[in-house]
Amino acid sequence: MAETFKKAALITSIEKLTEDIYSMWIEEKDIAASAKPGQFISLYCKSENRLLPRPISICEIDKENGLLRLVYRVVGKGTEEFSEYKVSDRIEVMGPLGNGFHPEGKKAILIGGGIGIPPMLELAKQLSCEKQIVLGYRDVTFLNEDFKPYGQVYIATEDGNAGTKGNVIDAIKANHLEGDIIYACGPTPMLRGVKAFALEKGIKGQISMEEKMACGIGACLACVCKSKEIDHHTQVKNKRICKDGPVFYAEEVEL
Repeated sequence: MAETFKKAALITSIEKLTEDIYSMWIEEKDIAASAKPGQFISLYCKSENRLLPRPISICEIDKENGLLRLVYRVVGKGTEEFSEYKVSDRIEVMGPLGNGFHPEGKKAILIGGGIGIPPMLELAKQLSCEKQIVLGYRDVTFLNEDFKPYGQVYIATEDGNAGTKGNVIDAIKANHLEGDIIYACGPTPMLRGVKAFALEKGIKGQISMEEKMACGIGACLACVCKSKEIDHHTQVKNKRICKDGPVFYAEEVEL
């Protein structure tokens, strides 16, 4: 298992992508060297009123220059604090955490929904197989241009302002997409639909689950999900999303 580090990372870039979504590049060579697609890092706030770290998925990895890209939505005081940082500020981070995606198959369908889109970008870059990329948005799109060098991109929006009107499964069906492996990250209702689609088509699905976390290292059991098998750590049918995941095979967990 890759080593986990707790370091003070240097912020090298920060950009506002939409009204509430930000992109931040940080420099931390040890974490970048160990990181892989699907993993996340925990960011610590400077405010003493916010002790628990915030888990943020890794969007891109630049191992050569020791850089990580984080794309996150401002949803509370912690992420609001991160959005106000400046270039050359330092932020305490821990990682890489969790497991990642496992490359397999010859023709992949990559699916990202909402803030589950960012972690799919590094996966799209690293997979060497044929890739079809399906991105689902409520309304405003982001990062879709970043995916275009790595595969054919299909978009779904709830209001139909771009791509297929509806969800990611609607876009897959509308464009008659086929593959032998699905990779997905997004909200639970989307993952539930992806799992059902994968079972219907008889293909494997790797899903990255989103969940609020406390410790981020599997100690507190605050982010468990139901699993098909008994977990050796808890002795019940639970999996720790931060430690055993966030990536699971779709058949491993109940959604």
